[in-house]
Amino acid sequence: MSANTLPPGQQPSATYEATKDSAFMKACRREAVPHTPVWFMRQAGRSLPEYHKVREGIPMLESCMRPELVAEITMQPVRRHDVDAAIYFSDIVVPLKAIGVDLDIKPGVGPVVANPIRSRADLDQLRDLTPEDVWYVTEAMGLLTAELGPKPLIGFAGAPFTLASYLVEGGPSKNHEHTKALMYGDPQLWADLVDRLADITTAFLKVQIEAGASAVQLFDSWVGALAPADYRRSVMPASQKVFRAIESYGVPRIHFGVGTGELLGLMGEAGADVVGVDWRVPLDEAARRVGPGKTLQGNFDPAILFSTQEAVEERAREVLDSAAGLEGHIFNLGHGVPPNTDPDALTRLAEFVHTETAR
Repeated sequence: MSANTLPPGQQPSATYEATKDSAFMKACRREAVPHTPVWFMRQAGRSLPEYHKVREGIPMLESCMRPELVAEITMQPVRRHDVDAAIYFSDIVVPLKAIGVDLDIKPGVGPVVANPIRSRADLDQLRDLTPEDVWYVTEAMGLLTAELGPKPLIGFAGAPFTLASYLVEGGPSKNHEHTKALMYGDPQLWADLVDRLADITTAFLKVQIEAGASAVQLFDSWVGALAPADYRRSVMPASQKVFRAIESYGVPRIHFGVGTGELLGLMGEAGADVVGVDWRVPLDEAARRVGPGKTLQGNFDPAILFSTQEAVEERAREVLDSAAGLEGHIFNLGHGVPPNTDPDALTRLAEFVHTETAR
């Protein structure tokens, strides 16, 4: 989407104007690029020694609420790897914590919810999110856009299904037993839950866009656990609601999930401009499934980062070859950067992609 495709009366933001000619933004709009843009999911975080240094002794959720710390962590991989976009440092449960949900992120476990949602009365935990609830996001993004200049800042949020899965399970789950039990056993309660989460997610994304995010990504990390029919019936309406609600801002909207090869067409149909692809489906096949009119993002297997430089370059070249016929391509991993990754491997990979695709 470009500034000249905005709805009537909608003006592009100053940040959009500053970043619109970047390789990343051009790729989102399926325009010609000087090189294939690169960024890495979870590029800001545990793989960087400088991250561990500045976060020492600070709990995860607290670190997401300190604007200067957020700005520093967000910038660390930009300085080190020369990636084409920054992604805001936060966590998908931050908006839930901001509205008072009793949860914490436990090291080695992930988000843990004290009172899982299992009944209609439990929905009372989920009130509307206001900009004042996440004032630190606005402040941190102001610091970041001032420092980034023409380099885009990507905002993000958790998709309704993935947030619901944490809330219903009470924490991470491999099989999502409670989530599916609720979705099948009480479809009206499930619909009301994901609809309310769609409103909270929308409010969180609007805060980020209005604070200067040039693009946003909706992470539906666990939606790959569903069959296509279940996705269409029980998940897609809530995701569509989010994408439609932010469409008028004119910023590129990215959609990503893990293990979603069978859902790629539906995820594109949900309303994203860019569809993320994990490493299980080649990009040319993913393009066939998604259909025309979308940029694809991905899809280097992060485990290959632990191999030799020759192997990394060989597999990266395969990804680029698979993307050769796409309308638009953003190079990324098929999931997040593993915590024990050698940061230099990421730096070399970004440089290789830039060099290999220079036009």
